[in-house]
Amino acid sequence: MAKENKIELSQEEQEELLSKLKTRFEKNMDRHHELDWKQIQTKLESNLEKLTSLYKMEKTEGEPDVVGYDKEKDEYIFVDCSKESPKGRRSICYDRAALESRKKHKPENTAIDMAAEIGIEILTEEQYRELQKLGTFDAKTSTWVKTPDDIRKLGGAVFCDFRFGRVFLYHNGADSYYSSRGFRGMLRV
Repeated sequence: MAKENKIELSQEEQEELLSKLKTRFEKNMDRHHELDWKQIQTKLESNLEKLTSLYKMEKTEGEPDVVGYDKEKDEYIFVDCSKESPKGRRSICYDRAALESRKKHKPENTAIDMAAEIGIEILTEEQYRELQKLGTFDAKTSTWVKTPDDIRKLGGAVFCDFRFGRVFLYHNGADSYYSSRGFRGMLRV
């Protein structure tokens, strides 16, 4: 079961986070053509829960940024845009069942539990491939992605990375973990 990780952001923390997000937004306009920061900020300021999730993404070094807008749902889409898999989310196995199946050398957490604690969704393979169209991510690390149920039922999990100019999808035991493998998440605001 995921640990409860309630955080109450102070006004100063909120302002500092919004400033970081705005700076990142302005430096990376190629990720979000035609979007207006003022509209995004207004939405964030009215949703402390989502702002708290972005704070947790930032704290774990995910460097969240806006990568899209869903007109039908009126939601801005934030994704971890750190060059490599977020440092604060590495050395973890895939999920709780995998963690509990390990006899020894258990990692401290899992990708699925951490995503729930942060309040984000782990990226799917398709979302990961879309992210790679915005830059080069995970050239030295790898990222757990949402694993299809049929693979997970057999004990496996899947992850991606970017090598040789393309995205690769691999498999591993869900209980495996490596210092260079973490996960990226998505948040809709």
